[in-house]
Amino acid sequence: MPEYAYVYILANGFKKLYIGITTDLPTRVAQHKSHTHPHSFTARYNVTQLVYVYFERFTRITNAIAREKELKGWLRIKKIALIVENNPTWRDLSADWGQPLPPISPSS
Repeated sequence: MPEYAYVYILANGFKKLYIGITTDLPTRVAQHKSHTHPHSFTARYNVTQLVYVYFERFTRITNAIAREKELKGWLRIKKIALIVENNPTWRDLSADWGQPLPPISPSS
């Protein structure tokens, strides 16, 4: 069974950005939000809003790491353009995780 690697960007408003990689996105985002590592960059600057997610199947984690490094090497303006293109309102994409789903209404 193939694994998925997620390259993600977190933000705290429009000020600080953080790019990371994980194979378990919900757990990793929860760790950022709960400041599991209190001395980390994301905890110090309260960078907890998931604003961009990219994922792909990989046979080697090195491919996902290469994409993460590529994004980290971009100028800030290019990173912001990527976020705005995919999430123009900078909505926290993880805000609804764990919430109950609305009931399905029968179609008429």
